[in-house]
Order: sequence, then structure tokens, then C-alpha cells
Amino acid sequence: MNIEECMSFINSYTKSGGRITDLSRARELMKRVGDPQERLKFVHIAGTNGKGSTLEYIANALQYAGYKTGKFTSPFVLRYTDRIRINDDEIDEASLCGLAQFVKERIDDKAYSQFEITMAIAMLWYEREKCDVVVLETGIGGTLDSTNIIPPPLLSVITSISLDHTALLGETVEEIASHKAGIIKNGSAVILSDDNPESVRELIRRTAEETGAELIPLEPCKPSPDGGLFSPFIYRGITLTPAMAGIHQKYNAQTAITACIYLRSKGFSISESAIIRSVETTQVRARVQYIDGVPPVIVDGGHNPAGVGMLSLMLMYLSTRGKKIYTVMGMVNSKDYIECVKTISELSDKLFAVDGFAANAVPAETIADIASFRTEAETGTLAECSEQAKKLARENNGVAVICGSLYLASEYLNNEKQA
Repeated sequence: MNIEECMSFINSYTKSGGRITDLSRARELMKRVGDPQERLKFVHIAGTNGKGSTLEYIANALQYAGYKTGKFTSPFVLRYTDRIRINDDEIDEASLCGLAQFVKERIDDKAYSQFEITMAIAMLWYEREKCDVVVLETGIGGTLDSTNIIPPPLLSVITSISLDHTALLGETVEEIASHKAGIIKNGSAVILSDDNPESVRELIRRTAEETGAELIPLEPCKPSPDGGLFSPFIYRGITLTPAMAGIHQKYNAQTAITACIYLRSKGFSISESAIIRSVETTQVRARVQYIDGVPPVIVDGGHNPAGVGMLSLMLMYLSTRGKKIYTVMGMVNSKDYIECVKTISELSDKLFAVDGFAANAVPAETIADIASFRTEAETGTLAECSEQAKKLARENNGVAVICGSLYLASEYLNNEKQA
């Protein structure tokens, strides 16, 4: 199987596959390929926002401590292989093709999802390469997410929970939290991010008690008086400055640091220097990604009100320091795009609306109409609009912002890489 045949096989499966009510389909798939997950150790991460950043903080600290660390994330940002990594290396083409062939030869014609096929390939690679630990991000939810077929992990981590995927997970934060809590397993432990409401905290406390899982407390974390774009914070008396911008990063880092300290009790020797290095060097593409330059560019794939809210805090910070904000925005119609566009347009000196980056992209004219009540708005292609936004930012001491969808962020970053 060459790479074209490999990607044709993977892409022949839909994103969701057939409707599921339990994990039997994913379990059967993994059984057919030899249940590699049964011979691996995991840190399992669920949540609405912050999963990717928290995963990278934990995985990088493990890597810096000398452990061979698998990283499984979704969706991919630049290319399919960037969701399956060991340390800094993406799965290589030969391994991807060989393992895809192995999977293909062992499955039936069931309506598996592309995510399930990807997970099977990843688990086989992690086992073959003898990973010490895999930091595993759920796709959607937790209880019925196919990653939940793993045995009890070393640790479950639940990040910030807010409204997203409501058609699948429920209309309230509590309903969504109940799905995320499905990754909590007997004989394991769980950490919950500090930026969750009390109703979610109580639900996680109750679930941990019912399942016999240990709920790990968080040490207090407070912002540093220094402030600044990268929101330094004080944790256990140490001032840390994340390499990723945004006030929310202190919560992700606090959660990750607590996870690393807990993993010491499971036999992992993770030094303080490895943890600090991870917090102060880790960057994640398209998660309030700050690209320094003339002008600076912020690329963010946040696509729900909570995620967009985090970006808006950063834009408010920049605005209060005299920076003009020129935004290129596109969203898909499965998200609450009206509220998200309202939030961002109020903070933008001009907004450029784009579409065409996804099959279900909201028409650019629709986004421009919503934004025009709050700021000047126009439409165009991504290439045209991003260049115009950067031109205005250069001329007016401003910042160009590309936001609204991971698909949009991915297309922008790929285009920039090729430029």
C-alpha cells in the first residue's frame, strides 16, 4: 500500500461512522488488530477546551524527563500524520502505510469511523515502538468516545467544560460533563481543571466516588503581578510564563503540572526542571497561536463560545494597549457562529469574512452581515483577506487575527508554510 492508497483507505470512512450506543464496535475493531491498547499505559484527557494544550504540557514534560511518549490528538492541524506522534516525531509514511494495510486486512465491512481506524493505527504504532506512556485525547465526549476502550489509565484528566457538540452530548454543561466523566475508571485517578463551575466539580466528585477513582486536588494558582500577554502565574512559589498566550493557559498548565506530580507516584521520574521547561516552551498550533512579526498574527481554531471567549480576552488586552485588531473570520454551521461572530466583531477594528475552507462553512456574506452591526466588514478569499488584514495591521500598529475554525486555521497555516 502506497501513501495514496493508504489515505484513500482512511478517507473511505466517514468522520462519525454508523450511529453507536456503546463501545462494542470500537472494541471489536481493536480485538481484530490484536488489542495493542492492552499493553500500553495511558494518560487520558477529555474536555471541551484546553485538551490540546494540557496534553502537550504533560507529554512534553514526560519527554523532557526521558520517556518515550505517544501523543494522540484530534483533529490534525497541518496534515493527517500530526495527530499521531511519538515525542516530536509524527508517524512516518512507511509505518502509516504498513499499519493501515495491517488494519485493512483484519476488519470487516462495518461502518467504522475514520477516528476509529486512526486510533487502531496509532495504538499499533505506539505498541510497536514501545512507548513508555501515551497521552491520549478524546475525540468527542468521553463515555462513548472510541478512545474509552483503553484499560484503566494511570490518570484521567478533564479540562474546561462548556457548550459544544450539544446535538450529541446534551444542552447543558452538566449533561456534557456527564459524558466527559465517562473516562473516569475504577482503580485510576482523575484531575479536573480549576476553571469549571461548581456544578461540574460536584458531578466529577460524585463520579469519582462512585467509580472508586481518586480525585486529585489542585494546588492554588494565582496570576503574577507582572501580567503581560503571556499571562505569567505563580504556582508553588515559582513564577512561570507559558510560551502560549492567553489567561486560560494558567489553568491548563496548573492541571498539567498536577498531573506530572501525580505521575511521580506511578513510578515516573519527572523533575521540576522538566515540568518548568514544558510550561515555558510548549506551543500548540492554532490554539491562540501568537506568531511574532511585522505585523504579529494570532491564529486560533476556537469554534465555540467558550473558546472564542478566551481569544476575546487576549484581544481586549491588546486593544487596551493601543493595538488595532484586524480579523479574518470563518466558521462552520454546526457551531454557534452567531454568538461567536458577535463577540469577535465587537473587538475588531475591521472584520473580513471568508468561507470555502470546509463543506459546511457558513457563507461569508452571512458572517459579514452579523459583524456589520458592530464593525466594518467585507468578504473575500482567505488569501485576499489575510493579506489585507496584515497590510492594515502593519500600517496601523495592529495585529492580524485568523480565527473561527480549526479548518480555517489549518488552511491558513498550510498556505503560509508554502509561501
